[in-house]
Amino acid sequence: MSGAASASLIFGSFLLGSIPFGVIVGRVFFHTDIRQSGSGNIGAANALRALGRVGGTIVLLLDILKGTAPTLLAARIAPQCEVFAATAAILGHCFSPWLRCKGGKGVATALGALIVLCWQAAIVSGLAWLAIVRLTRYSSVASLIACALSIPALWLGAGDPSKILFGIGATLFIAWKHRENIRRLREGRENRLFTV
Repeated sequence: MSGAASASLIFGSFLLGSIPFGVIVGRVFFHTDIRQSGSGNIGAANALRALGRVGGTIVLLLDILKGTAPTLLAARIAPQCEVFAATAAILGHCFSPWLRCKGGKGVATALGALIVLCWQAAIVSGLAWLAIVRLTRYSSVASLIACALSIPALWLGAGDPSKILFGIGATLFIAWKHRENIRRLREGRENRLFTV
């Protein structure tokens, strides 16, 4: 694949990742702007709070798809670009040009990319998130731990240095995106995903 085609693929991955499904689903089907509810985030966790289980699940699946689709396309036609496509999709979700470079925190989109990069790591991260959110009721805590666990899972499941670096970079980036959540956790003011 030529350099121009590779650049187009990566840019297309960014644009796909930038689609704010949380905002779209909330407005079209629930007549609400989820940015005005809960944490104000456009991701699946806040969609669950603002839109309920059905709306939250729809947003979760669409945000996962934003990571899976471009990474899978890259893996099929330009394997050397799959990590870059995955990264671009996450950045698009977090810095959507449709929302003045604001967005979500990238957790679901990163999980979608992991499904293609290393399905074992995706399973580890997904199960870890479910278990930890069940125990703590904090999506932020579950997300941070699940992302961190993806690194050894990538090392064991893929063994590809570029994919391991992706895991490290995504974990650090997502931790940075959660810096306000970390501060609220320290202060005892963090929003719970559910209360019972």
